[in-house]
Amino acid sequence: MDPSLQSPLFTQHVVNVMRSLYPEELADRAWDNVGLLQENINPTSGTVPPRVLLTNDLTPSVAEEAIKKKASVIVSYHPFIFRGLKSVTLSDPHQRIVLRLAQHNIAVYSPHTSVDAVIGGVNDWLAGILNKLDAVRDVTVVQPVQGAVPAGFEGAGYGRRVQLWVDIDIKDIMQVYCRELGLKHVMVSQPRVREGERNCVRSVAVCAGSGFDVLKDTDADVIVTGEMSHHNALRLKMLGKSVITLFHSNTERGFLKQVLQAQLQAALRHEDHEAEVLVSEEDADPFEIFGAEELVG
Repeated sequence: MDPSLQSPLFTQHVVNVMRSLYPEELADRAWDNVGLLQENINPTSGTVPPRVLLTNDLTPSVAEEAIKKKASVIVSYHPFIFRGLKSVTLSDPHQRIVLRLAQHNIAVYSPHTSVDAVIGGVNDWLAGILNKLDAVRDVTVVQPVQGAVPAGFEGAGYGRRVQLWVDIDIKDIMQVYCRELGLKHVMVSQPRVREGERNCVRSVAVCAGSGFDVLKDTDADVIVTGEMSHHNALRLKMLGKSVITLFHSNTERGFLKQVLQAQLQAALRHEDHEAEVLVSEEDADPFEIFGAEELVG
């Protein structure tokens, strides 16, 4: 094959490291789209910059950031190509990203649910926030990965159930997530309690993103996830369970900076001491919350 039509060595290295940390075999391929979603090629002269940009979502502004910062690979937690493309045009924002990145020879890799499933991945990070309460007894996987998993990744699965040593006021759980994730607001559904009493819980189930399907049958007192539909939250409330939603990507984004950035950079520098991993400054949750008083005037 023409060497110019092969993926650069640095891109291959990034993909291999990501696959070694978060095997694609752990992803839920029944619906997910993980892997190298857009390839780049060897330049006609020189090499590609050994620079990776991490992002939770790949938007046009993140793509322009990658171009400006001279990244050669984007690792996007969420896959930006999810369904088959029937055209590649400028009128569609996702297709426009493909064209812009191809124009600047930037590859895109997405690990998504393989990061969710692995022990030490995003769901363990999210569950680990509860350690700040000094009340965690044990953490177990809610939905184990079905079928064979790579050696060394036994026990992987989706969602985590956290058993506490003592009853904890649900407000303390809300506060610790707000503090650790930098949030001002959360959405909560909870059964009614008698006046003067507190809603205290002994177990918490967590799942990054949209976690109802993973957590719906878990025997936990409170469900913590990114988002949940009205009817699903209502069902859990009628079953006597509380729900805390933190907005989808807020349950994922912090993992990039707190865990993956250093982890990936250290692994890449075994082969290339100049390798650099950056975290996007443009990536942000699409939702904002406004108080009514902010809308006056």
